[in-house]
Amino acid sequence: MPQCSAIKANGERCTRIVGASQAYCYAHEPAYASERQRAASKAAKSRSNPEIREIKGLLKDLYAAVLGGDVGRQAAAVANQIANTQLRAIELERRIREHNELEGRLDELESLLDEAESRTHARW
Repeated sequence: MPQCSAIKANGERCTRIVGASQAYCYAHEPAYASERQRAASKAAKSRSNPEIREIKGLLKDLYAAVLGGDVGRQAAAVANQIANTQLRAIELERRIREHNELEGRLDELESLLDEAESRTHARW
């Protein structure tokens, strides 16, 4: 069976099997480089926020402390309210960032549409 011809970053040859008409697997095919980059960028954006992981850890510790009797219910309730406020602020930031990104993409599309319309009108 044909193997990918690429040499990996560690100096070893890629061991993936490829089709008879192919020299490289998907991960090493130069024609797919931009597609792989877009997918990696999208994956990076989808990773959870480190602040959320931190809050989840604190809540887990708080839960254990309440059950163990180390923290009173009132103090735990206040800590939980603060965590909820932090989470709402993080969500608001995410929505604003998403809104700004969409607004930028919309502006770009409107600009492209205007250019296309002006080229079409210039022909007539």
